[in-house]
Amino acid sequence: MKVSVPNPMNVLDYPVTHLANVGETRAKQLREGMGITTYGDLIQYYPSKHIDRSRFYYTYELTTDMPYVQLRGQILSFEEEGVGRKRRIVGHFSDGHGIIDLVWFNGLQYVERTYKLMTDYVVFGKPTMFRDRFNITHPEIESAERFSRSGLGVRPYYSVPEKLQKRGINTRMMEQWVSTVFRVIHEPLPETLPEYLLRELRLMSRDEAIRAMHYPQSADHLSQASYRLKFEELFFIQLNILRYARERNRRYAGYVFTRVGELFNDFYYHHLPFPLTGAQKRVIREIYNDTRTGRQMNRLLQGDVGSGKTLVALMSMLIALGCGFQACIMAPTEILAEQHLDTFRRFLGDMPVRVELLTSSIKGKRRESILSGLQTGEVQILVGTHAVIEDNVQFRQLGFVVIDEQHRFGVAQRAKLWNKGQGAGAHSFYKAPHVLVMTATPIPRTLAMTVYGDLDVSVIDELPPGRKPIQTIHHYENRREELYRGLRQQISLGRQAYIVYPLIKESEKMDLQNLEEGYQEFQKAFPDLRISMVHGKMKPVDKDREMERFVSGETQILMATTVIEVGVNVPNASVMAIMNAERFGLAQLHQLRGRVGRGADQSYCILVTGFKLSGDTRRRIQIMCETNDGFEIAEEDMRLRGPGDLEGTQQSGIPFDLHIANLARDGQVVQLARDVAKRVLDSDPDGQRPEHAAMWRALSDLNKRTIDWSAIS
Repeated sequence: MKVSVPNPMNVLDYPVTHLANVGETRAKQLREGMGITTYGDLIQYYPSKHIDRSRFYYTYELTTDMPYVQLRGQILSFEEEGVGRKRRIVGHFSDGHGIIDLVWFNGLQYVERTYKLMTDYVVFGKPTMFRDRFNITHPEIESAERFSRSGLGVRPYYSVPEKLQKRGINTRMMEQWVSTVFRVIHEPLPETLPEYLLRELRLMSRDEAIRAMHYPQSADHLSQASYRLKFEELFFIQLNILRYARERNRRYAGYVFTRVGELFNDFYYHHLPFPLTGAQKRVIREIYNDTRTGRQMNRLLQGDVGSGKTLVALMSMLIALGCGFQACIMAPTEILAEQHLDTFRRFLGDMPVRVELLTSSIKGKRRESILSGLQTGEVQILVGTHAVIEDNVQFRQLGFVVIDEQHRFGVAQRAKLWNKGQGAGAHSFYKAPHVLVMTATPIPRTLAMTVYGDLDVSVIDELPPGRKPIQTIHHYENRREELYRGLRQQISLGRQAYIVYPLIKESEKMDLQNLEEGYQEFQKAFPDLRISMVHGKMKPVDKDREMERFVSGETQILMATTVIEVGVNVPNASVMAIMNAERFGLAQLHQLRGRVGRGADQSYCILVTGFKLSGDTRRRIQIMCETNDGFEIAEEDMRLRGPGDLEGTQQSGIPFDLHIANLARDGQVVQLARDVAKRVLDSDPDGQRPEHAAMWRALSDLNKRTIDWSAIS
């Protein structure tokens, strides 16, 4: 060990290079592969599980379904096999009752230099079978003498990325480093929560909790430690979100909308394309009530596919226009922006409202006319992409902003729109436009509360009248004729159908039926029908032409990859058949299903799979057949896959690292953490109470090191 006893107050900040066997190269590997740079990072990299190392197995007891085993014996001989990249070292290991192979593909020089023949070792790893012989690949090996000194019993097991394992970093090495750090910490780890909260919530100290995560005295001890650290992690996230929201409310006042106005009433009574649902009416009331308070509205509008969010957004904009303000909607792509423009103009008809589109591809005199119209107020609604937040885009008086597909935009980008307001008002408030953030991907409650916790939430949980729930059916691959009969029946009624494949061309790695083969097959099955095909590698002009043929009704079947997942609206399409549905996630299946069911006719979603389905896959197919509720599906998706993989969050990344809490399983802890954070802020809004000093220091440190709060939508 390279360090004796560092200052206990600074020990957590020591770089890992102070540890034995950690040079600059290995420190870089730990930093890039596991996010570990200091002693503090190391002891907060918690074990993924604990393994009972008190038992030794014999070679004759081994089976391939054992997760991990521990053997004691000697390496009888080494031999090299393979050449080049396939070169490996095989050690023949005997415990006196049989022989297994120890195999190394990486770190061969280290193996040759370190392990000796006919020396007693303890070997630990997962047994597998190869050529009728058991082997352990890249085993953990420790001298039997040293192992006996370190003791048996329950030991922490650390998940190490495979890339680092190949470079010699394994769970045993991690444990040695962690135990070294704990040996040189002679003072309790600093507490981050106020003493009164520890008593009230019956939480163990942070020092005890972190130590117990690595070396618990019992299962109950580990459970209490885990709960304490989950609460702390979620509490600081909620504290920061709520503090940020309150600070924003302090700094920004909202324009006051004193009436709904003539434009809103004219639209409601003379141009409304269909009656509003109760949910749409409720959300419009929530938005209008927000805009009357003098507080800047920041509201998240969640609504399932086809629930009528765009209509709610337009009617909210009309309230702003009726009060003398301009409105803007920002979409992440030009295609979506153009669709919003077409939808708005179709809804508004001959109403005296000037709506314009602004994207990066609009240039010259047309762009100059739009920019001039914004400054004079003649352009009342602007539809656009990121182009609307450019510095040269100036409004006469922007009062209402809609942001579509919220996971593409963060607070920093929203703030650029806020600052296009009129500047300071009374009491040094800055007047800012009201903001409505929309998402078509239902967000589980605990995820919304954590990632979008600075926004008030509205939900449209009804479909427009006349819409029938989509019937979802599961077919195995061998029921192809039944699928064809159902398709022909629907098409004979004048309907259209989507057929979706996961791939364009055949893949050697995945035995999937591909789109091109499927296209030929459907042409043979339906020689009398016209079929379009679209995929992401087509030229845009060709793709647009094929899409237009389907939209116009010229073709009855559209065969596609997932390029049709968003932005396609064909009310006449009543069938969505998804081939190899086991290859899609729940969110993607739900989005694809939402392409049908947009008219008054009964629609169907057919999920076609192979026979071999894992338990999780079977559950995905089952829940799709059981419910059309996007929120129920989103909750199940988060439970199965975890929050970091969800559609919409993975694209931008959850802006903080959860070391131990799990948003899918710890919903009650999220709620408790939020309630307690609210109470703390109510009691100490300016952060002046002495008992909160350590808490605020910890939050400040957390912000510096791990959280990009500007990324939160």
